[in-house]
Amino acid sequence: MNQKKKQETKSAGLLMLTSIIWGVAFVFQRTGMDHIGPFAFNFFRCIICLAFLFIINRIAGKRRKKLVEQGYYEEVEGNKGFKDKSLIIGGLLAGLALFLAMSTQQVGMVSTTASKAGFITTMYIVMVPVMGIFYGRKTNLKMWICVALAAVGLYLLSIKEGFVIERGDFLVFLSAICFGLQIIVIDLFAPKADALKLSMVQFITSGTLSLIAMLGLENLTLLGLQAAAVAILYTGLLSSGVGFTLQIVAQKNLSPTISSLIMSMESGVSVVAGVLLLGETLTSREIAGCIIMVIAVLAAQIQLPKKIERTAVVETKKIKAVEIK
Repeated sequence: MNQKKKQETKSAGLLMLTSIIWGVAFVFQRTGMDHIGPFAFNFFRCIICLAFLFIINRIAGKRRKKLVEQGYYEEVEGNKGFKDKSLIIGGLLAGLALFLAMSTQQVGMVSTTASKAGFITTMYIVMVPVMGIFYGRKTNLKMWICVALAAVGLYLLSIKEGFVIERGDFLVFLSAICFGLQIIVIDLFAPKADALKLSMVQFITSGTLSLIAMLGLENLTLLGLQAAAVAILYTGLLSSGVGFTLQIVAQKNLSPTISSLIMSMESGVSVVAGVLLLGETLTSREIAGCIIMVIAVLAAQIQLPKKIERTAVVETKKIKAVEIK
């Protein structure tokens, strides 16, 4: 196995772990809304995440400095600190997208289940390749068919009789669009900036915007904050701190399409967690919608026809070579 393949395999493993963390996080996001408002929840989540990232950044910085002193490296990666232009621009844009994504998702979680929220959020898997059109990435006919399939699945999962969509489901769908934008921003800036610092700027931006919204729209109580402490700790430390940082690190070695495919595992994890921990259930119509969305998500990422075509060409050449001999 060559070095590039090892890096890709390691990155894939990191994203699988991330998807599991995120899938379970839907349960804590749902229970947290029983005690405090969505913007307060996201603000404290970002604070905990930043504290975690600050500690990790200091440890990583000291380790890099030691290696440089020992002569292993001539230069420390990310030695521009927080003055790097790509870091600031990428962090601000990713933070804005993340704020919009987390806010719409969190508000939507008030009136939907963790199971449904997990599946609707995975719509970003299909959207990322389509959004790529706007920065030079091509989208084929198969992708548009997958978008249509995903729309059918979303209809069965969320649209009720009379073509009425639940408010919570609609907001979570908007969050999926915003998460897609965040992935695109990370795809553009992660190769140019230090992963930890990029994540820190991202959460500083998202946390600041959440604080402004919290102060203007919500009333926070100490009792409510204490009751939501476990949910905030999980989402802040694991879902935000560990999860989003692993995403940035892993995406440096994987395409956004492959990254989004692996991260789509969070939908299945959210259903299992919702059933086991919250006792949630899905109707047969909603289950059908989930199945169709899974098919759309997987089909959007699989490049099997092209591989088959290349294999056929190789085999044809081998046969001709044998005939010549």
